Amino acid sequence: MEEKKSKATDEKTQEVVEEVVSEDAEVEEVEEVEEVEEVEIVDYEKQFNIASDKFIRLNAEFMNFKKRTEKEKSDIYKYANEKFIMELLPVIDNIDRALGSIEAADDHKAVIEGVNLIKKNFDDFVKKNGVEVIEAIGKPFDPSIHHAVMTEANDEVEEDTVIDEFQVGYTLNNKVIRPSMVKVSKKSN
Repeated sequence: MEEKKSKATDEKTQEVVEEVVSEDAEVEEVEEVEEVEEVEIVDYEKQFNIASDKFIRLNAEFMNFKKRTEKEKSDIYKYANEKFIMELLPVIDNIDRALGSIEAADDHKAVIEGVNLIKKNFDDFVKKNGVEVIEAIGKPFDPSIHHAVMTEANDEVEEDTVIDEFQVGYTLNNKVIRPSMVKVSKKSN
């Protein structure tokens, strides 16, 4: 019987030893996992630092790009009319010549011809730059291109027809920049 007790005790001892050994093995596995996790954490910190540095550099590059773009845009606005003005200078020169010749001219007909030539030169200039005259007289009244300042009873033309123009209207690339100031016909009562 003692032998049975001894065997039972040995078996229990064996079980306890196996449990302790298995627990130790689990503890070792957990320690190994913790070591691996520490290595991974170090890698994550390194990756975070690299990404953070890239972000800072990218942000600085973007801010420089933004400043450069703002300066270019400012320069574009500042010098946008340069070509326009350069093309306008010959017209101004012709006006100066005409004014100089008025004093010396005995014949006013030549002065009038010179002024008409300047007007034609100027009209060509504005047309070249996309400016067109709005045709008004004899056309149906259109509030999108005409500004009616007067009406007049007139049975000779259809109602709502432009019969007189006080100020010429202009478009720039098909956009109205100044409507024509006109007189419009209405039926007499």
